[in-house]
Amino acid sequence: MVHRKGSTRVSEDAEELVRVPLQAILLADSFAQKFRPITLERPKVLLPLVNVPMIDYTLGWLESAGIEEVFVFCCAHSKQVIKYLENSHWFSLQHFEVTTIESHNSVCAGDALHLIYERHVIHGDFVLVTGDTVSNMSLTQALQEHKGRRKKDNNAVMTMVIKRSKPSLITHQSRLGTDELFMAIDPYTKQLLYYGDKADRKGLYLLRKCY
Repeated sequence: MVHRKGSTRVSEDAEELVRVPLQAILLADSFAQKFRPITLERPKVLLPLVNVPMIDYTLGWLESAGIEEVFVFCCAHSKQVIKYLENSHWFSLQHFEVTTIESHNSVCAGDALHLIYERHVIHGDFVLVTGDTVSNMSLTQALQEHKGRRKKDNNAVMTMVIKRSKPSLITHQSRLGTDELFMAIDPYTKQLLYYGDKADRKGLYLLRKCY
């Protein structure tokens, strides 16, 4: 959950007169090459999982979480993603609005967020998720914690939802490929202190020096 810098904050207080729908940004491009050559001709979000494109799982999860408006950011194979969504039932739901944003110049998630920021389509807190997310987790508690934390600290602009995964018995890795993430979280405040490559010994050394 992220708060858009410079936007008008909207609370759930009784005296609040303006209601902003809960929004989400879905990145339909992973900006990675780990699934090549499969993704050379087909986007990852349209790869089937039990005969269902993965983006359907993500949209279904957002809908069940009470999200009302989703902006699908399309980059690689954007025409395929847009065509699929236009022909799907997601474009015909009244309580769940899906809008596509196409870009051919973005090379990372930061570029995508910058472009969306310039479009002025996000009006409050929003959920940022990748289009290959398969989850049944309830976002209610995370949203409440984010709003409560933001009321106490204006600098608390983002809340990350993470989960520890079990390593594979074969590769002894918890993530696809060779990159392993190292994260350091304050056990009392839950603040993220370090996020980076596990092999980045320099960053780990600097973190230790801070203590």
